[in-house]
Amino acid sequence: MQDSVAKGHAASPSKKSSSVRTTDDEIREKYLERAIRELNQLTHEVQECSHCPRGNLMPVLGSGHPQADIFMLKHAPGVAEIEEGVAFYGRAGNALMKCFKRLAIDPLVVYGTLCVKCPIAEPDLAADECVARLVTELAIVQPKIVVVMGEPALRVLNDMQIPLSRPVEPREEEVQAFTPTIDVLYTPDIDDSLDEEGNKLRFWRAFRTLGRWYEDLPPY
Repeated sequence: MQDSVAKGHAASPSKKSSSVRTTDDEIREKYLERAIRELNQLTHEVQECSHCPRGNLMPVLGSGHPQADIFMLKHAPGVAEIEEGVAFYGRAGNALMKCFKRLAIDPLVVYGTLCVKCPIAEPDLAADECVARLVTELAIVQPKIVVVMGEPALRVLNDMQIPLSRPVEPREEEVQAFTPTIDVLYTPDIDDSLDEEGNKLRFWRAFRTLGRWYEDLPPY
């Protein structure tokens, strides 16, 4: 926002403009507080959910900034994520941190989560009520882009009843419009891309598109 300055008069700080800036900061703080509160409530709901047969194992929760620009999404947890109860923990998380560093993306603008948060033997059999919580998670974080990893996660995202959304194709290295305010980048599954060199290269080629998108993001 630019202040209008009359011709022939020097611009100078005013109590009014200072008050506006303070109010803007307060509004942002209120939105952040609300997002934190709503994510905490979602966490309690997921932890208390009894739809999926996960036994004594705890669900694997999302983590990151509650109002992140970048929303990382994959289908189901790996072994390290189940042990720690945190999405993208372990090798996948370490690989992504290296990618963020290479692309000059601040990890503090990222939130990561799973379609299937309960560690069950067959993720495709997860209860619809549980998977549908992804809609709530997206509504709370309100990201600018979703990086969806692998075709199972893409199928879930496309099946979600998200207002004004359009189907996303499994086209790598391309940012697609998902809703009027959210883009999507499709990549291979990070877990399938950790060991074999060809898969690593394929994932990196797709993921580095995020760097170009992030570079073009307006700084306000």
